[in-house]
Amino acid sequence: MPQMAPINWLMLLFYFSMIFLIFNSLNYYSFNYYNNNKLFLKKNKNTLNWKW
Repeated sequence: MPQMAPINWLMLLFYFSMIFLIFNSLNYYSFNYYNNNKLFLKKNKNTLNWKW
C-alpha cells in the first residue's frame, strides 16, 4: 500500500474545502426571493365600514 506525502493531504484538504465553499456560496447567492407586495397590500387594504 503506497504512502501519501503530507503535502498531498494538505492539497486535497485545500481542494475539497475550496469546492465546498464555492458550492455553498453559489447556492446561497443563487436563491431568488420573490417578494409579492401586491398581495400583501391587497390583504391589508380591507377597511371596515361600521354601520350603527
